[in-house]
Amino acid sequence: MRTREQRGLTMIEMMIGLTIFTMLLLVGVPSFSAWIQSSQIRNSAESIQNGLILARAEAVQRNKTVNFQLVDSLTASCAISTSAGNWVVSRGDPTGKCDVAPDPTDTVSPGTIQKRSNNEGSRNAVVAADQGTITFNGLGRATNLAASPASINITNPSGGTCVSASGQMRCLRVDVTTAGQVRACDPALSAPDTRAC
Repeated sequence: MRTREQRGLTMIEMMIGLTIFTMLLLVGVPSFSAWIQSSQIRNSAESIQNGLILARAEAVQRNKTVNFQLVDSLTASCAISTSAGNWVVSRGDPTGKCDVAPDPTDTVSPGTIQKRSNNEGSRNAVVAADQGTITFNGLGRATNLAASPASINITNPSGGTCVSASGQMRCLRVDVTTAGQVRACDPALSAPDTRAC
């Protein structure tokens, strides 16, 4: 007696496979969502840190003062803010001129060197800074700090609370000293961890 060779999947095997796939998806989605929200905090902190480093480097290279400024928008009606993730690196006051295209080769006018919108990879990140403007001189020192270090805290309330408040979000802080040192750190960690603030 010959038996027929089975090809393909039976309906029961397919249902079992779909059930296992659905359970794995339900377990993985919350972790993936938390990772995406945490990555927005990291993106914002890295962007602000890079903007500060750029402002310091431009000040040293040009031997002139250069400003790093947090602004509420990148339009012609922009204003300096301590709670915005948009930033502008310029040789003057960018208020009302944030829509002007950057021109890093312009060494005469007090124009914009570089700018970045908070919507570029860190839409939900919330920024809270000690001050909206940090000015670097030709020696690379931060000359206008009200306190040293000046702190810029980055959180993501839409993703949850920070680890320091028993939440899931790994919130970060960017510090700038009067010597011009720029450093991103994690306020939830403590010494001797090198990532701690």
